[in-house]
Amino acid sequence: MTVNVATDETASTVRAITAIYARLLGAALALAPLCLVAYVNIYQDPQLRFDNTLFHAIATAVATLGGVFVTFVTWQCYRSSHEPLLRWVALGLLGFLTIFPLQGAFAGFAHGNMPLGLLYGPAARLVMATFLFLGLLSYGREPDAASQRAAPRAWLSWIALFIAIDVTVAGIAFSPIAALPAASLTMDGGALVLSGVTVAVMLSRRIRSPLMVIFGIAVTSFAISSLAFILAAPWSHMWWLANAIFAGGLLVMSYAIVQAFLTTRSFATATSQADLMTRLAEETKRAKDALLELKRTNLKLEQISATDPLTGCGNRHQFVERVEIEIARAERDNPPFSILSLDIDHFKAVNDTYGRHVGDEILRGLAQICREVLRPYDYVARVDGEKFMILLPETSLNEACDVGERLRWVVANNTFKTGNGPLTGITISVGATEFARDGETLDTLLRTADERLNRAKDRGRDCVIAA
Repeated sequence: MTVNVATDETASTVRAITAIYARLLGAALALAPLCLVAYVNIYQDPQLRFDNTLFHAIATAVATLGGVFVTFVTWQCYRSSHEPLLRWVALGLLGFLTIFPLQGAFAGFAHGNMPLGLLYGPAARLVMATFLFLGLLSYGREPDAASQRAAPRAWLSWIALFIAIDVTVAGIAFSPIAALPAASLTMDGGALVLSGVTVAVMLSRRIRSPLMVIFGIAVTSFAISSLAFILAAPWSHMWWLANAIFAGGLLVMSYAIVQAFLTTRSFATATSQADLMTRLAEETKRAKDALLELKRTNLKLEQISATDPLTGCGNRHQFVERVEIEIARAERDNPPFSILSLDIDHFKAVNDTYGRHVGDEILRGLAQICREVLRPYDYVARVDGEKFMILLPETSLNEACDVGERLRWVVANNTFKTGNGPLTGITISVGATEFARDGETLDTLLRTADERLNRAKDRGRDCVIAA
């Protein structure tokens, strides 16, 4: 016991340390781009430029194509789970795709009109940061109502807003304020603040589900990229690094969305692999328990269907099945078997005189006598009212008559204990038949046994008839 306790304590300690280490790894992964930004900011040559508008346009087109697919997957997840967070993430990606591609489209104008070629990026980042912040605020809320998620006008309204932002950015690009860096700095500064606040809210709410941790790493990348854009001059190494960091954040976000689609299609209910394995083990155990319970229930049902509920003996259906099995065995191996058909004499008078409850007690008493007198492999069944039938394997007719006579004598000399006190004078009549000697079919054997039972009653009851 001491060893087990020590082992459990060690496992718990290792688990706690591992959880802390995992959080540190997540933080290191999220902040790693910040080290690159610091390095480039300190050691870059301000004169170095990579002024390639064609490469920028191609990179923008590739990012747009990937973004279209991820946006569609996000929308599919939302249609399945109706999670508010996914609605805002889908809108943020949609807004980004409506605005950002224009930066690549107008990249060729960057030398003649720098704002037209470069302002759409900050605007797209600000829009996306805004919607991701709104999405985080909605995390954990109830799924959207049907009226809200089924209204296409709302989505069209957002698209119209994004197009209006495109027009506004174009207006700014051709206005006097475009000459000032304030427009770009304001938008990237807003994106930086919103992304930073999003991460802070996540940390304060202690949201640590696996996909939300990836969400937080992506948003941290967006914040760092906005900081790099603020520090960068167009086409500088810092500027390209900022684009790369933002693209990395999009890849991380895409990974989280794809994982959600492949699992629960929800950020709130997705779990880690360890949690899934734990749940799988729990569900497997629950399924096994349910299967065992089902087997026990089936056995009980089989027992109930094969048993007379009053006496605990077999019923007519089971008796017939047993006789058919014995017939097949006799035809194959030729062992004899016999059947007894017995009935309580004047049972109606007993019920009328003492009541049905006394009659039931006598039936149970007779069943108990049969179990005590018969061999373990003999089979007794209550087939109708006060009528019983007994299957005697490997028993000739003469031996069956001896069994019937023994039963008759025990019953006649037995004192039945009833609710009305001890009762004596109960007798039975018995008819006996043997396979092959009296018939080779089930119907013939049962009919012959019943005929001989009736003959026993005609002869005065309390006797055994075998011919």
